[in-house]
Amino acid sequence: LESSCIFNVTNKTDPRSLNSRVFIGNLNTMLVTKADVEAIFSKYGKIVGCSVHKGYAFVQFANERNARAAVAGEDGRMFVGQVLDINLAGEPKPHRSNTTKRSKSGNILHDLNYCVCL
Repeated sequence: LESSCIFNVTNKTDPRSLNSRVFIGNLNTMLVTKADVEAIFSKYGKIVGCSVHKGYAFVQFANERNARAAVAGEDGRMFVGQVLDINLAGEPKPHRSNTTKRSKSGNILHDLNYCVCL
């Protein structure tokens, strides 16, 4: 897998892309790189987009099946001293309540064409 083939942008007008996009929260981005994220998630299928931001990342898979497999396989995993919080970008976890994690700017995390409402 060559990272030069992986982009930061996906088609936000395609509803299928939201179902195949994975949100990775509680990510130690001081130590974790885009290449690290790609290496962790590439075993679940073809990655067509990946972006890493302070504390979180998005991975866009080619299809929903691969994205769901990644969520099932990696959610709750300990990585670089932190427990990863992973879910499909379009499906917030049902157990979240008033203790929902928030970005410094409010309760929505944005990534170019990505938007995850927590």
